Amino acid sequence: MTTFARMNTTKPPILPVIIGTGFGVGFWPWGPGTAGAVLATMIWAALFPALGLYYTPLLLAFLIVLFTWLGTWATSRLMPYWGDDPKRVVVDEMVGVWIPLLIATNWWSALLALLLFRFFDIVKPLGIRSLDRRQGAFWVMADDLLAGVYSAVVLYLIIIII
Repeated sequence: MTTFARMNTTKPPILPVIIGTGFGVGFWPWGPGTAGAVLATMIWAALFPALGLYYTPLLLAFLIVLFTWLGTWATSRLMPYWGDDPKRVVVDEMVGVWIPLLIATNWWSALLALLLFRFFDIVKPLGIRSLDRRQGAFWVMADDLLAGVYSAVVLYLIIIII
């Protein structure tokens, strides 16, 4: 049975839509994944001056765990309406970019975290593509988690070299 044939034609429930679309940015027509990653970076930008170098990563770690769970739940609820890997679902990009932002220490490293994450998320090297090909709500999240890990490793190497 094709994805289209399984799709529900009624409106999806609102809470999964809010969570899955990253509070609505997934409806951005030009690059919703980038919009989700930018939103998550803006959340970091709001937290960092207020919480500082110690507490921001702690809160981000909590958000990564929480939104991985919520994102998997929301995606599983949205897939019957929007298909197997809905482009409007951007919570995965939000969680993914928070991973390298865990080690961001200033605005430049935060921007670099965003750019590295989008690179790994778009190009999908080193096993990311194989996770992306798997079906199920968790796998929608998993490829972005791995892209976030790779981004964090590269960002860390750049930080210690510079």
